[in-house]
Amino acid sequence: MPYPKGHKIKVRNKIVESAAQAFRTNGIQDVSVPFIMKGAGLTHGGFYSHFNNKEQLVAEACRYAISDTIALLQKVADEENHPPPIHTVIDYYLSPYHRDNTEMGCILPALSGEISRSSEEVRQVYTHELERMIAFISNLAEIDASKGSALFSTMVGSLTLARSVNDPELSATLLSSGKQYAKELVKTLT
Repeated sequence: MPYPKGHKIKVRNKIVESAAQAFRTNGIQDVSVPFIMKGAGLTHGGFYSHFNNKEQLVAEACRYAISDTIALLQKVADEENHPPPIHTVIDYYLSPYHRDNTEMGCILPALSGEISRSSEEVRQVYTHELERMIAFISNLAEIDASKGSALFSTMVGSLTLARSVNDPELSATLLSSGKQYAKELVKTLT
């Protein structure tokens, strides 16, 4: 009996979601195809009927994860009643919750260290997705892309460092300082 219409797309989407979650948490190199397929509830034998290689999956996972993050940040911005919405996004992005829940967090800080050693295809997709995120932040803050790059770099750097240290107080300070500086930066840039 053939699979129902759309089955292959649903399975592919499950694999991409599993990969995005795994890459957000563990990076690219420490995640195997069998691990991703197991996370999707599938056997690894079916991987190559959906993707040519792991690099193609990394690229798709980056696209998916950025779309997911932008949708989440837009929802956060829309739920708050106090202006400006960029402050709400900064508060969320540099929160202990976002720091601690890497599996659903922004993929950009999670992969930044590895991307420079990835294929040109992956680097191209990562670059495009970073530009999309900067455009989102810039539009939300009502600033140009150059200023949005500075703002988002501050946010990513603060989050990356807060996730990297093993001292909870230092991590909290990095988040708090990053929030304060990012909000001050918004004021000076607008």
